[in-house]
Amino acid sequence: MFKTKLLSSAIIAAALFGASQAAMAYEAGDILVRAGVVKADPEGDDGDDISNERAFTGNVGVMVHDKLAVTLGGSEEFEHDIVGSDIGFERQPFDLMAQFYPMGGLDSRVQPYVGVGANYTRFSNESAGLSLDNTWAPKGELGVDLVITDYLSLNGFASYTDLDVDYDLGNTSGEFDVDPVTIGGGVTFNF
Repeated sequence: MFKTKLLSSAIIAAALFGASQAAMAYEAGDILVRAGVVKADPEGDDGDDISNERAFTGNVGVMVHDKLAVTLGGSEEFEHDIVGSDIGFERQPFDLMAQFYPMGGLDSRVQPYVGVGANYTRFSNESAGLSLDNTWAPKGELGVDLVITDYLSLNGFASYTDLDVDYDLGNTSGEFDVDPVTIGGGVTFNF
C-alpha cells in the first residue's frame, strides 16, 4: 500500500513538474517587471577616475514577439566624485531598450538576451562651478534570466553606455566622457 502511494505521488509530481516546464516559455504578450541592484563603473576618456556607485534599478517591459521585448527602465541617482578632486555630481539614467531573446518561445529555464537602445541621463547636484548638460546616448546590454517558477526568475546583466556629456567649469567648456559599465542582478517577474 505504501509503495503504491509513493509511486502515485512520484508520478503526479513528475507530471506537474513536466507541465510547469512547458509553461516557462517567454511568449508574445508577457509582461516583464525587473528589480535589482546595480554597480556603475564610469571612467572618462582622459584617464580621470570617477567613483563607483551602487543603486537600485528597475524596468517594465512587454514581449512584443516570442523573441523580442521592449522595456523602459531607470534607477535611483548615482553619486559620483572625480577621484583626487573636489568635483562631484549625481547621475540618474533612464533607458528605452529593445531586447532579443534567442530562447524566447522555447521551454527553457535559461533565457539569455541582448539589448540595444537609448539612454537619457539627467545630471544634478554638480559641484560649485560645474554644469553638466542632460544628454541622450546609445546603450547596449547582455543579460540572462534563470527561470525559477512560471512567474519568477533570477536576473543578471552587464551594460555599457557611450555617454558624452557637455560641461562648463568656470571659463572652460568641453565634452566629458562618463561611459559607465554597469553590472547588476535581481529578480524578474513574468505575467
